[in-house]
Amino acid sequence: MRQIVLDTETTGLEYKLGHRIVEIAAVELCNRQLTGNHFHHYLNPERESDEGALQVHGLTRTFLEDKPKFREISSDFLDFVYDAELIIHNAPFDVGFLNHELGLVKLLTLDTYCLQITDTLKLAKDLHPGKRNNLDALCDRYKIDNSKRTLHGALLDAELLAEVYLAMTRGQESLLMDLDVINPVDGSTVCDIKDLTLRVLPATAAELEQHTRQLECISKESNNQCIWKNLND
Repeated sequence: MRQIVLDTETTGLEYKLGHRIVEIAAVELCNRQLTGNHFHHYLNPERESDEGALQVHGLTRTFLEDKPKFREISSDFLDFVYDAELIIHNAPFDVGFLNHELGLVKLLTLDTYCLQITDTLKLAKDLHPGKRNNLDALCDRYKIDNSKRTLHGALLDAELLAEVYLAMTRGQESLLMDLDVINPVDGSTVCDIKDLTLRVLPATAAELEQHTRQLECISKESNNQCIWKNLND
C-alpha cells in the first residue's frame, strides 16, 4: 500500500483572501515503511507573507523570488501523489490551499488524483480526546525527537508526521513477531501424537476477565481495529 505524508507552508491562513503556498513537501510510505522517496519544493507565491506566517516558517519573499511557481511543479506533484492515500495533519487546511492552487491552473481537485485523504488531526482527536493534538504535542506523546523543529518546515514536518502516523496506527502490529522460517525436519523425527490424550484446561473467570480488559485496551489503542474483539462481538 502506497501512502504519501504531506505538508505545506503558506503566506497566510486563508486562501480565499489570496494567500498562496510557499513550500510543499511529501514523503512516501510503502507497506508502512519510509522509502526515502520524497517531493519537496519552495514556491514563489508572487506576494508577501503575513507577519504571523513569517514568524512560523521564516520564508521571506526575497528567498522565494527565484523559486518555481506552483504551476511549474503541478504536474510533477500530481504524478507523485497519484493513486496514493494522502496523510495530512489538519487536512482541510492543506487541501483547501492545494485545491485553490490546482484551480488556478485549471486542474481538478486533489481528491480526483489520489486514492483517499486521511486527516491525522481527526485521528489524534479520536484517540486522545480533550488533549493537545498538534504535531509537537504528538511528538512528545509518542517519544519522537522533534528537537530540530525550531521553525515550521514542510519537509521536516512531513517526516515527523510520518513517524507520528505510524505510531498512532501501530495498534496490533506491535504485538506481531517476526518468526524465522523453520526448515522441515525429517519425518522420522516427528512424534506421533494421535494416540495421546490431551488435557484441556479451561480459563478461569479471572483469566477471562483479564483477557476481556486486554482486548478493550488493544481496541482503544488501535482505533477499534482489534481483530479478536471484533470476532467475539
